[in-house]
Amino acid sequence: MEAIAVVLEEPQRLALSRLALDAPGEDDVVVDVTWSGISTGTERLLFSGTMPPFPGMGYPLVPGYESVGRIAAIGTGVTDRKIGQLVYVPGARCFGAIRGLFGGAASRLVVKADKALPIDDSMGEQGILLALAATARHAIAGGDGTPPDLIVGHGVLGRLIARLAIASGGAPPTVWETEPARVDGATGYPVVHPEADERRDYRAIYDVSGDAGLLDTLIGRLAPGGEIVLAGFYSAPISFAFPPAFMKEARLRVAAEWRPADLVAARDRVAEGRLPLDGLITHRHAATEAPSAYPTAFGDPSCLKMILDWRACK
Repeated sequence: MEAIAVVLEEPQRLALSRLALDAPGEDDVVVDVTWSGISTGTERLLFSGTMPPFPGMGYPLVPGYESVGRIAAIGTGVTDRKIGQLVYVPGARCFGAIRGLFGGAASRLVVKADKALPIDDSMGEQGILLALAATARHAIAGGDGTPPDLIVGHGVLGRLIARLAIASGGAPPTVWETEPARVDGATGYPVVHPEADERRDYRAIYDVSGDAGLLDTLIGRLAPGGEIVLAGFYSAPISFAFPPAFMKEARLRVAAEWRPADLVAARDRVAEGRLPLDGLITHRHAATEAPSAYPTAFGDPSCLKMILDWRACK
């Protein structure tokens, strides 16, 4: 069994390759992928070669952890999945000697059945956003219950955190954005340039920018005893001046990777209409155009989320 996959052969060098897949076991399902998303966080770092040491790191690799497709086959030990079922898959390791980091950008995947999360057909291509929705949910749920009142960055993750905060009954957070192409698209909350915001009493600041140099600025905007949540992914070491943080008695929390429960909760919120995903997918390309789609996803500020359509790849 084979698949066509995006392969990062080395930094800045990407190709579509036909790869042999590992044989599925009794607890596995085979998923024919319909859509996959391109991450502008971790995948950008993999593409540029600036990814810090990470488990499984090395080239060549298959990236991607945002895949949606239909189950094409099930193992003899699988009882809770059905052929034809639409599922979300957070990546795979089924490419033999080629690393799967994170292994979702391929036309076909072999994964453990419990890694294939059933989703309603009505979710369609928006299902690729579940990883970021789960990340947003985990960032908020991992705290002490204080909702964000400042979010730094108006990309997909920043927008999802804002939508979740409002859906949970909190006051609309302020969002900082310096890129003009990303200011629009807010749903019930203000988006401002940091220089236009004079407030310095934020209780909970969620940074999704990935900018390791912002910490001193953010500490200066905290209320005493306030918290900064690092919800992005940072390639550079993070440091800060101690005296201002000491004066504020600032707290720092790192939001780790989402857990399976976050993914299920995010799916259910979307299905119930409590977390809208509209307006977040802005660019679409056939998977055969992957070599040009990735640079666009990483370099065009108007691109919030790029998806690849695998339906023509057999």
